[in-house]
Amino acid sequence: MTEYRRFLRRLVRNYIIGSVLAVLCLGGAVMSSALKLPIGGFSYLFVVLFISFLSMMSMELFTFARQVRPIRGLFLKEKPTIDDIRNAYVQIHRLPSLSVLRIMGPHLLGLSIPAILLTLLFMHIGWVDLPVYYIGIAASGAVLVAGMHALIEYFLTDQAIRPLLKYVSEMGEREYGISVSLDGRVIVSTQRKFQLSAFSIGTFPLFFFVLATQIRLSVTGSPLIQDYWQWASLILVFGILFSSFGAWLLSRSVRQPIGNLEKALRAVQTGDLEVRASDLYSDEFSRLVAGFNHMVQGLSQRQRVNEQLLQSYFSTLAAALDARDTYTAGHSQRVAEYSLLIGRGAGLGREELDLLNKSALLHDIGKIGVRDSVLLKDGRLTDEEFEQIKKHPALGEEILKQIEPVEMMAPLLPGVRSHHERYDGRGYPDGLAGTDIPKLGRIIAVADAFDAMTSDRPYRSGMPLEKAISIISEGKGTQWDPYYAQIFVDAFYQGKEKPETPPSEPERFRAEA
Repeated sequence: MTEYRRFLRRLVRNYIIGSVLAVLCLGGAVMSSALKLPIGGFSYLFVVLFISFLSMMSMELFTFARQVRPIRGLFLKEKPTIDDIRNAYVQIHRLPSLSVLRIMGPHLLGLSIPAILLTLLFMHIGWVDLPVYYIGIAASGAVLVAGMHALIEYFLTDQAIRPLLKYVSEMGEREYGISVSLDGRVIVSTQRKFQLSAFSIGTFPLFFFVLATQIRLSVTGSPLIQDYWQWASLILVFGILFSSFGAWLLSRSVRQPIGNLEKALRAVQTGDLEVRASDLYSDEFSRLVAGFNHMVQGLSQRQRVNEQLLQSYFSTLAAALDARDTYTAGHSQRVAEYSLLIGRGAGLGREELDLLNKSALLHDIGKIGVRDSVLLKDGRLTDEEFEQIKKHPALGEEILKQIEPVEMMAPLLPGVRSHHERYDGRGYPDGLAGTDIPKLGRIIAVADAFDAMTSDRPYRSGMPLEKAISIISEGKGTQWDPYYAQIFVDAFYQGKEKPETPPSEPERFRAEA
């Protein structure tokens, strides 16, 4: 509650500063001239102003109480919820804009309108004697004073809310471990803020000058009063147009670099760390853009190192698995190479190819759970032993589910689990068929089968490449996905009639293909 009271004191201080600057300095200049006007019934006019002032203050206090209610409620609760903290945080951000409404509304509805009505009533009774158009001048002056006060109040409130925002944000972190922020939400755009501010700064003094001159000419009885509004109107139109154009130019000069940075930030959010913001500026934005580009460059370099470490991790894990059996050494790496060959031929994107490579490297990770007596057996497996082998896809999925972070491993699970499914539905572990089999699993199945057929085993020698390719071609639509199997077959025969000797490494296979 102490921080809230300190915040209220800052708002009261700012209100007094804004009132002094706008009402006394600007409005006083008009009032001092108005006192010299031939007006009868000054005492009644002060009654009008006093009643209108009380009405304005009552309305302004009521409006302020409504605006700060969510914030005050947060500090009155012993244990506020996270929603209470978030709602108060957003409301604090809205206070500068709401301060404009808090100033303008009561000035118009609580001061100007009651003052006009009471003055007209007193004129009808005969208590006040003044030309009717003076009421219009006074009302216009009141609106201008309120506008200038609202402008000052906006920027003072914008600074006053900073300590309270920090306190409420830390409250969310302290109570719930959640960082409270707007998360990119824009309450008031920079473009609108600069346009309205520049326009107000350019036009308000002009309007005050025109009104003050009108009053001065009336006091002195100058003959210029007859043609005054003809040239005053031209000055006002020119001033409004110039202020509008200048405000637009100013907002554009600020909005362009901000838009440039926003575009680059959106690219970074989508994972593009090669993007750079255009450094086209000679003011402080140049320093900001340079800092952003250095930051993204550092992130890009760190990502490349992380990718290399991650790829090394997968490759090392696959090599450790293959090392259990000297006859299958390099199997996972070759399956990954063949899978990428198919994936590129199918036009997979960079991210899918990366997932395919990782899935293929770890496709046999479940064999860690298979007994050596089964996995390393010299000779054909019994039915019971083959059932043990058939468990390795599902076991591999379970092993990968234990690796943190879970969301990084999740995209690899379908390919690992389904790489022994058959296109006709007779595979394992789930008996999936056709396109119900995950895409990565269908691709790895072709690559895995080819390497298994062409690799030496204790109980047999690897078959010639042409024969293995022939078997894959014959198995299209039954054992393997016909589309991916055909891509592999076509890649093998591309630019080659018959292979002479079977290569021992996938690099030689790619060169021939």
